[in-house]
Amino acid sequence: MSKYEPLWRYIKDNKKEEYKITYEEIRSILGFDLDHSFLKYKKELLEYGYEVVRISIKDKYVLIHEIERGL
Repeated sequence: MSKYEPLWRYIKDNKKEEYKITYEEIRSILGFDLDHSFLKYKKELLEYGYEVVRISIKDKYVLIHEIERGL
């Protein structure tokens, strides 16, 4: 199990089309701060039907979109 699994489940379970989730919210869900490994693990989110669109270091948020389903 990935250390980011609780975040992926949170995103999947809340079923929103878009998330603009702050670093603070992520810390609250995971119990630790985002680190550089997030760049490696973010591809796991594709398995849940979502993708990371933007990571803003300056404004401290991550933008996540639901992947559009095929026809």
